[in-house]
Amino acid sequence: MKARAASSQIRKPARTMRWIVLLTLASAAPWVALADQRTDQPQLDLPRTRLSAGMHQIDAQVAQTPGQRQIGLMHRREMPQHEGMLFIFEQPSVQCFWMKNTLIPLTAAFVADDGSIVNLADMQPLSEKSHCSDRPVRFVLEMNQGWFDKRRIAPGYRLTGPVFQTR
Repeated sequence: MKARAASSQIRKPARTMRWIVLLTLASAAPWVALADQRTDQPQLDLPRTRLSAGMHQIDAQVAQTPGQRQIGLMHRREMPQHEGMLFIFEQPSVQCFWMKNTLIPLTAAFVADDGSIVNLADMQPLSEKSHCSDRPVRFVLEMNQGWFDKRRIAPGYRLTGPVFQTR
């Protein structure tokens, strides 16, 4: 009898300790996930896709999750001229962008499903001014400021690439 009582007394604290450990791990999980997504560092390891603007090739990082889109090109000190970032949203809607924590001047091309540019917006570094699409879009391509102008690419111009639906 005494052995049984002692045994159950040992099991209860062990069981309680197991629950405490499980609850601690469960409550820490969101913080661990946030630690993996450091928001004070540039995103350099996103998937990439190739886009074309006529004869001009674009190597675009693809930001398609809410976390990737939120960080975008923040904290970058430079970006090669042929590179950009393509933001992909689940549904077309009016998309608005700002430049909080973004160190380089950019131009945002708001792009329709078929790849045609709806409108362009030049954006200044570290500004919280919103720049929005003129109509609902699912894609926004950010390039170094001046990239579109130098190539005479304007609203109505059609970009091509595997992400755009052709009709």
